[in-house]
Amino acid sequence: MPRVKVSVIVPTYNTGKYVDECAPSLLGQSLPADEYEVIYVDDGSTDDTPARLERIAGEHPNVQVHTQPNSGWPGAPRNLGMRHAKGEYIQFVDHDDTLGPEALERLYEHAKRNDADVVLGKMSSTMVRPRRLFRHTIDACTIENDELMQSMSPHKMFRRAFVEEHGLRFPEGPWILEDLLFVSAAYLKAERISVLADYPCYYWMKRDDGGNNTQHRFNPRHGFWANARTIVRQIKDGTPPSDDLDALQNRLLHRLYHVEVLSRTREPEILREDPAEQRPRFEAARELAVTEFPAAVREGLPAVSRLRADLLERGDFDGAVALAERVRQITARCEVGAPAWEDGRLVADVTLGLVRGDGEPLVLVERDGKRWLDPELLAGVPGTEDGWEVRDPFRLAYAELVVKDRDREDWWYPEGELEVGLRPLGDGRGQLVAAGRLRLDPERLAGGRPLERGVHDVWAYAQLLGVDRMVRVTGGGAPGTPAAGAAVTGGRLALPYWTGSGQLALDIDQRQRTVGADTAQAAAANPARGEGASLALPYVAATGAPARVKVGVGTVTVQAELVPEAGTARLRLPARLQLPAGRHPVTFPKASAPIAYAVVRGGAVRRLEGPAYRPHPTRRLMDVATDGLRRVRRAP
Repeated sequence: MPRVKVSVIVPTYNTGKYVDECAPSLLGQSLPADEYEVIYVDDGSTDDTPARLERIAGEHPNVQVHTQPNSGWPGAPRNLGMRHAKGEYIQFVDHDDTLGPEALERLYEHAKRNDADVVLGKMSSTMVRPRRLFRHTIDACTIENDELMQSMSPHKMFRRAFVEEHGLRFPEGPWILEDLLFVSAAYLKAERISVLADYPCYYWMKRDDGGNNTQHRFNPRHGFWANARTIVRQIKDGTPPSDDLDALQNRLLHRLYHVEVLSRTREPEILREDPAEQRPRFEAARELAVTEFPAAVREGLPAVSRLRADLLERGDFDGAVALAERVRQITARCEVGAPAWEDGRLVADVTLGLVRGDGEPLVLVERDGKRWLDPELLAGVPGTEDGWEVRDPFRLAYAELVVKDRDREDWWYPEGELEVGLRPLGDGRGQLVAAGRLRLDPERLAGGRPLERGVHDVWAYAQLLGVDRMVRVTGGGAPGTPAAGAAVTGGRLALPYWTGSGQLALDIDQRQRTVGADTAQAAAANPARGEGASLALPYVAATGAPARVKVGVGTVTVQAELVPEAGTARLRLPARLQLPAGRHPVTFPKASAPIAYAVVRGGAVRRLEGPAYRPHPTRRLMDVATDGLRRVRRAP
């Protein structure tokens, strides 16, 4: 009997149809069914969820179902699932999410290869932006890698012996932030943590009924602020204190301060909620900030975030609202050079900067040997009449390019870095910008593998001065037009274009786009001398090995080649093709739009024609007459 490698623990409560939507991804894993188990723990559902679970368990021997009285939160069901688990590793999954088909196998192999206590699998989502933590696969790290704090959900793989050794458990009952408590404890205790970034393991999906959004987050019985305090103290107890802004404790606490505390002071929350509800949250956030977070955490924030923190800790609610109103108007502006193909990669120069609501750059002003935050941004913000000093404009500043697979919700990171610098604008003014070069390789972008067929949109993310923005990479091309010529990469057609919103996108295998340009040329063959036809396609860039194309439709097809030639492509057909007489389309295997037509007579290629080729009527008549004469001569 094979040992159980992985126990998948799934808490459920009134899940209904989402059980059936999640189950196929759990039960269709590439890991053999007798090497993993799925443990459902129902938290006292009052709908048909238990019946659905029993049906699934009855059909799959590696599924077990446990029930318990309603506890009101997923912590208790997860703990019960761990008590029943037999796997070497435990993987937590929420009932409305899904796993990639090879997730368990890949995560387990990565864990074993690196002797990891915790493994973070690449997450894809319809709800949140990509995390740079998943830019590269990491064999082994510790909590010293503070980017781990970007991923605090429990949807990870944990070594069961490690969990039991340290007594790791979720708090039970209505305990908001239970995932942060469990995961931060695991990070602090783990000797080896691995990150698997080259395969989408976990899909965190948005439910159409909104049921997976945390509701009643600030309900007093859920104890949000007391729980946040518990997590802060757990991190402080597990790390040495220091006044150094970049000390480990301060770096780890930065995430909690930024996400759980400063969120109460910034857009959209402080502008969206009723002030009567938001003021108490603001005051509770202030009390937590002042009593639990070291001053170095606040002082280590970038300029705009540090101003928010100052307003919070001074108790200036109106000032925080005024600043949020101003910052809400800031957008990111992207400048893109003309995309082009180089060595099989789509390349383009990209520059990214922030602009104010009036369309002008968000600037830094030099005065008295110091840099100051844009005075236009601060207009009307109480307490900033004398300006706000930007001590280090590059503090926690970064930007990156990402590519989204539109059909699968997967995010990938292309080659090329965006470096942050200060662009002089004259008169002592400058703008913080991120600039670099996009290098998009369709054959390696998806974790070292080719991109799937579909449309892939190019985005940029920037965090400058404490303002973060996700922006479409847009250029000057007219919406719906090609951004660069088509290219053959890895035997497939890649079509860069500007979407309807002006965003740079790449269509692989003609998912939505077809070849825009074509040729009106034709090339004759000489079958008597054993020579096939060869036709240049100047609108297609080709690199690497020859690409395979097919000639004909339906079941009667033959293979031909599209070969690179001085950066473009040349279609080459053999002298003879076992096809009936006629004009046959030449296409890529997964596409329907022809890149050329082959004229076949008597099993021999007579001519190759571009899609726009329009022969003289006399030529068509001669073809027909010649073909008819052959048939007469061959008649008995």
